[in-house]
Amino acid sequence: MKPDKRWTLIPADDEVINRLQEALKINPAICRILALRGVTDYESAKLFFRPELSQLHDPFLMKGMKKAVDRISEAIEWHERIMVYGDYDVDGTTAVSLVYSFLKKNYDGELAYYIPHRYREGYGISRQGIDYAHGNGYTLLITLDCGIKSVEHITYAQSLGIDVIVCDHHLPDANIPPAFAILNPKQPGCNYPYKELSGCGIGFKLASALAIHWKQPMENVYQYLDLVATSIAADIVPIDGENRILAFYGVKRINESPCLAISTLKELGGVTRALSISDLVFVIGPRVNAAGRMDDARKAVEFFIETDPEKIGALAAALHSDNDDRKEVDKSITEEALSILQEDAGIAFKKSTVLYRPHWHKGVVGIVASRLIDHYYRPTIVLTSANGKATGSARSVSGFNIYEAIHECRDLLENYGGHFYAAGMTMNENKVEEFIAKFEKIVASTITADQQVPEIEIDAEIPLSFVKPAFCNLLKQFEPFGPGNMKPVFITKELYDYQGSSNVVKEQHLRIVAHQRNGAIIEGIGFGLAEKYELVRNGPFDMVYNIEENEYNGNIKVQVKLIDVRKSTPNPSR
Repeated sequence: MKPDKRWTLIPADDEVINRLQEALKINPAICRILALRGVTDYESAKLFFRPELSQLHDPFLMKGMKKAVDRISEAIEWHERIMVYGDYDVDGTTAVSLVYSFLKKNYDGELAYYIPHRYREGYGISRQGIDYAHGNGYTLLITLDCGIKSVEHITYAQSLGIDVIVCDHHLPDANIPPAFAILNPKQPGCNYPYKELSGCGIGFKLASALAIHWKQPMENVYQYLDLVATSIAADIVPIDGENRILAFYGVKRINESPCLAISTLKELGGVTRALSISDLVFVIGPRVNAAGRMDDARKAVEFFIETDPEKIGALAAALHSDNDDRKEVDKSITEEALSILQEDAGIAFKKSTVLYRPHWHKGVVGIVASRLIDHYYRPTIVLTSANGKATGSARSVSGFNIYEAIHECRDLLENYGGHFYAAGMTMNENKVEEFIAKFEKIVASTITADQQVPEIEIDAEIPLSFVKPAFCNLLKQFEPFGPGNMKPVFITKELYDYQGSSNVVKEQHLRIVAHQRNGAIIEGIGFGLAEKYELVRNGPFDMVYNIEENEYNGNIKVQVKLIDVRKSTPNPSR
């Protein structure tokens, strides 16, 4: 059984809600959701619901941009060899595809792209990649979604006469690499107004600056917004501010005039309706990512830059096959990992999970770590062996900074990096046991009681009578959803099973038909919530849920997607 969750109604400013309701004349629950997303008045609501590309910031506000644009223009003028270098995940491969494609249309000289092999070279700029560039006469290297931590390798590249322009969105260390130019809104001294662009978003800003410098129409850059939206979705960056605009117009382009690559993957994924950000996360992203996880991520770039429909079809089929292989490996390793944990008598007393098996596939250990958290809600690291080293991925729980915990173990590590909620590391195999003990000690001494219980954050409490098509249509205008603008979560209390209609589907899912005493009725599905059936049947119960549309045989109806259910607490005032 999965761990119980705590339900938290997010506090909101009543004054702002009242002001919005007065100005917008819409449902108070909608005003509450807007207030929680930083919308405070009519003007900010207008910008939220009707984002415009004209609201994008001037790319030259980014520190290093003019220097980068001048250097690229000079390289083109002098017919230098230029290499575009990126990470092997979705963000990196879309970024490389965007910048390479844009430059290719403006430069008939030697232009190449390079994606390091996940297993032979690892993350970021590799010495092998630099040697390849030097050996083939490339004098300008543009890195995307990597490079901000590569002090040693960029120093080496500069010593070989290769200028490096770093385009990265990761948090810099105190020691900044000696690159020719750095584009990163998070670097010291950068006054760019928005700090949370994806790696592909940084590449988009570089292409935008080049278009401005070369006096080209911005449509020459906007044509790649589908790639930017894919990167935003897959890299799980906040969908607020500038990212919201980019994601909004990227999804719009995907559904109106997508590149052939994405439309081919959509077809392979069996999606017949318009694509959403969620589809980019769960349908497009995994197939692009699978290239680097299971084989060679160059395949993903080749796929995005190809224009021949027949070749795109073959590449899409290869990515689809890689993803099928990834799912099989992921399922097998997850089952083995859960079996190991179930046999661990001390599991109940631990605050972290760290598992190491040398035979596990490096490409899926991060996914497996996330799946383990679904069962054992605690900071989790899954390690395997690669090139004689123990290497792996970490995933965290809400509110716990796993990167900092790993940083505290740095004396045992050869390499590490990451974010608040996800990280990677490499160490000698003989250090694994010591690392497991130290990591557990650090987590146990720093994690709070609340961080050990999964939390469902709730946007608003509403009566069931609100769940109607008009309300659903208002909610759709909040799209695209993602971090910083998650799909709204609602709570409705004191519900009852309607005439014994609720049931269990396929022994694991809960299908409900629920009603309130005021007569409102709703249908819904709770995936993996079969264990809550008796609670629903015996009522009254409370539920937290998303509101969605279900289309079947051309008919569309509003239903709820259950997140959790619990027994109602008696309320004498009701």
